[in-house]
Amino acid sequence: MPPSLKNIKLVNGMDFFDVVKSEIGKRIVGMEFVLEKMMVAILARGHVLLEGMPGLAKTLLASSMSECLDLNFKRIQFTPDLMPSDILGTQVYYQQMGEFKIKKGPLFSQIVLADEINRAPAKVQSALLEAMQEKQITLGDETFPLGKPFFVIATQNPIEQEGTFPLPEAQIDRFMLKILVDYPKHNEELLILQRLEQLEEQGNIVKVVDAQNLNELCDLVAKIHVEESIKKYIVNLAVATRFPEQFGLSNGYLEHGVSPRGTINLLKSSKALAFIRGRDFVLPQDVKEMVPSVFRHRMSLSFEAIAENLCADVILNQILETVSIS
Repeated sequence: MPPSLKNIKLVNGMDFFDVVKSEIGKRIVGMEFVLEKMMVAILARGHVLLEGMPGLAKTLLASSMSECLDLNFKRIQFTPDLMPSDILGTQVYYQQMGEFKIKKGPLFSQIVLADEINRAPAKVQSALLEAMQEKQITLGDETFPLGKPFFVIATQNPIEQEGTFPLPEAQIDRFMLKILVDYPKHNEELLILQRLEQLEEQGNIVKVVDAQNLNELCDLVAKIHVEESIKKYIVNLAVATRFPEQFGLSNGYLEHGVSPRGTINLLKSSKALAFIRGRDFVLPQDVKEMVPSVFRHRMSLSFEAIAENLCADVILNQILETVSIS
């Protein structure tokens, strides 16, 4: 652990994130926006849904993050024939001993990558998302609490692709953030090729913190100060997705707005963003920056919005331009 991070209570969040970014940068080119938002979710004790095409280094990013934070990591490839017991675990009968024993599944890890979650049937998706929400797994008559930290990174392909099962709205709401993963920029992709051509070995990542330190950082983030006016601003942003006409916006584009869970997650993630920006208080800009990632998967677009080729982010931009902090 770097000397500057040994006393967790004195850690500057910006310094912490800079070290993490530097270590993961040994293996990952670019993706700073995705990395930052993933770190926000980890520090806010939330889960992340990444949407993007295959081949964008999502798995490598997740495994590198777990190594940097000294957390155990499991990857689950979701397929149409996957069963809930494949991820949760099961009871196995040992004939010689004449008894059942619990065999824990890959979900008993600190960082879990649920790869292509929308390729698995609903019963498997439900098993994963229930464990995410309850932070425990029941096998037979025994209930096992999941450790802290417990962080799920789920990836999904765009819904237009064949062979995918959209996540139900009630389940997708359990993800703190939905992050859109785009293709690398021109200079970043060129650097990827240069690294490949030079046969550079993947750098050894230095462990920045361990599980105990990370839990202490999460506790620090929870204590970040938020002014009452900013809390009211967060609530107004949520209300604007439910009753846009109250703010002079069209009410024909949304079937329904974000849930109170979305409001809570916007507060938590804004605190985490403030922390990694080196502050112990939240600014309105922190809230504005987190709104798309927190709200975009919690809103249901109307047929009118779809017919006009509007996406959730466009509507959210209109809300951010209209709703002001009082």
